[in-house]
Amino acid sequence: MTQMKRPEDVPDAFQAAWNAHDMQAFGTLFHGDATFVNRFGHYVRGVKEIIDLHVPIHETIYRDSNLKNDLIDVVPIGDRATVIHFWSRLAVGAAHPAGPHQVDTLILAVLTRHDNAWLIRALENVTLTNPRTGETVLRP
Repeated sequence: MTQMKRPEDVPDAFQAAWNAHDMQAFGTLFHGDATFVNRFGHYVRGVKEIIDLHVPIHETIYRDSNLKNDLIDVVPIGDRATVIHFWSRLAVGAAHPAGPHQVDTLILAVLTRHDNAWLIRALENVTLTNPRTGETVLRP
C-alpha cells in the first residue's frame, strides 16, 4: 500500500498502482466511500466498485498498458481537503482491440486527509478530444 503523505503524491501513487496492474493497491488510494467517473462517464461509488470496475480491463485490454501522470496543480480548500488536477497519458499495447495507441486525459480529484495520509474522495477522468470531430487529441 502506498501512503500518500502529501496531495502531490497522488499522481505518482495512482500511476504506480496502475502500472503494476495491482487493483487492490489501487483501491487503497481511495476513501471507502469514494466516487470514480472513468473517461467514458461511468460512475461508481465505493472502493469495491472502483476495484471491480478496473479488474476486468487490467486482465484484458489494459493488461499491457502503461500510465504516465503529471501534476498540474494543487488547490487547498481547507486543512483536510484539497483539489488536484493532473494530466494522464495512457499507452495501451497489443492487448487492446484497436492495437497500440495513446490516450490523454485530464483528471480532477478531491482529496481528504485522514490521520497523516491523503485519500481520494472523488475522481473524474476526462478524455481529451476535438469537440468538432470527436477525435482523440494528444497534448504536446
